[in-house]
Amino acid sequence: MKRYRKSIVVGIIICCVACNQKKGSDVMVFSYNESTGIATLDPAFAKNQSIMWAVHQLYNTLVEIDTNLSIKPSVAQRWDISADRRTYTFHLRQDIFFNDDAAFINGKGRKLVSSDVVYSLQRIMDKTTASSGAWIFNGRVDSIAAFTAPDDSTFQLKLQKPFYPILGILSMQYCSIVAHEAVEKYGKDFRRHPCGSGPFTMFMWEEGQALVLHKNGHYWEKDGNGKRLPYLDAVKVSFFDNKATEFLQFRQGELSFVNDIDPSFKDEVLTKTGVLRDAWKGKIVLQTHPYLNTEYFGILVDENNPLVQASPLKIKAVRRAINYAINRQQLMMYMRNSIGLPATAGFCPEGLPSENTRYVKGYQYDPVKARQLLQQAGVNTAMQSQPIHLLTIDIYADIASFVAKQCEDVGLRVQIEIVQKSVLLEQTAKSQALFFRGSWIADYPDAENYMAMFYSRNPAPPNYTRYKNPAFDALYEQALEVTDDSARYKLYRQMDQLVIDDAPVVPIWYDVAIHLVNPAIEGMQVNALNLLELRKVRIKKPR
Repeated sequence: MKRYRKSIVVGIIICCVACNQKKGSDVMVFSYNESTGIATLDPAFAKNQSIMWAVHQLYNTLVEIDTNLSIKPSVAQRWDISADRRTYTFHLRQDIFFNDDAAFINGKGRKLVSSDVVYSLQRIMDKTTASSGAWIFNGRVDSIAAFTAPDDSTFQLKLQKPFYPILGILSMQYCSIVAHEAVEKYGKDFRRHPCGSGPFTMFMWEEGQALVLHKNGHYWEKDGNGKRLPYLDAVKVSFFDNKATEFLQFRQGELSFVNDIDPSFKDEVLTKTGVLRDAWKGKIVLQTHPYLNTEYFGILVDENNPLVQASPLKIKAVRRAINYAINRQQLMMYMRNSIGLPATAGFCPEGLPSENTRYVKGYQYDPVKARQLLQQAGVNTAMQSQPIHLLTIDIYADIASFVAKQCEDVGLRVQIEIVQKSVLLEQTAKSQALFFRGSWIADYPDAENYMAMFYSRNPAPPNYTRYKNPAFDALYEQALEVTDDSARYKLYRQMDQLVIDDAPVVPIWYDVAIHLVNPAIEGMQVNALNLLELRKVRIKKPR
């Protein structure tokens, strides 16, 4: 009954799109599925991919990241940086307007001005907002006058001290520019009443059924030929929670693309080397590109924690042995169909400007070395009265089992414990998980975002392992002051090498974003943040 109702709803939506935009045959509707749902359309809570993707269609930020991970103008057409690198002055475009909304006088959207930027960023920091992004400015911006608007077209940001990645932070969806009138009018229900200046506007949202966005006919951005963006007439998001149903919808042409590939049908679509099987060639376009995400197993290393004191994992040689014990290439081929890159360098993934994967020396598969290290540490299976518990969530149970088996092969007993995601997050945040599965997706394209996980003054998150190394801390603090890119990148690589050598983590793979795309879709741009970019997407008409 539920599936039948959903089909009716989606059918009505398509009719509404066609009636409100163009003749049905000319309408370009891009469709995708969010199996985890969308909890809110309020940028202050854009903490996961499903929310970020939707928010990105509805709002703009001061600056944005291009396909090469470079910062480029958006609402701010240019900016100046003071000599001490503590004051950033942004000069705003004058042709950007908020969408029409009942929150404005006569329902007509007004011009976006610099005070809107001040309001939006202060709202993130306001404790009453309880934004999940409040951390992004903590300890970084000036405590008295962080955000100011000298005039309607000028916005200033002041830092406590130089912080190079600040432009990357300003590109995050948390920093989307909202209209204070809409926030004040709708209150807590602002999550359902987005009011931005982005390429699309919300047409309807039936939670758990479908979200439909319409083209913003007054969007400010144009292509190289002067044509106003976006090209699409609408975006439709469905919420099938079953990945098999999602794939079936894609096969039937109901979805424009699928993000990632579910383990249940990866072997049907891909070979073990990660290419399309012959049966799918011409029916699917396979897009893969580096994705700034490191999948790893973390190890709690706080020597004052009783869990650590009673475990062989307190010994660095044991942690290094685990790293040597894992055949990452084999794991990737047989369990991931080569989707991703074996993490045999540092913790930072492929795709960062600092090129850590090129310079940092990690762990290759070496079971002999692993056994030697365990022997030196005086650890073997016979001496272990209790196995080491490895906590993971259900969808990574097979990966964890592979790692546990390889640890056992070299003489270390590891037992898998499957827990709910919420439980795992709680236990890692409270330092109650000794050995745990984790992943870190970059918030902005700078290695500092990864190295912050190991800075001892940071809480958990992000320092889930409670790693503490004075040499690392000194390098981290030094890097924040360095303005020269090459010098800063060198410091990042030194920090990464320290982490790898101390082994508070077991990097498994550097992720690769994989998209299965309908051949009719043209112009999908990708970047290593895997942000869904639809402004220049078109849909070819069938012949």
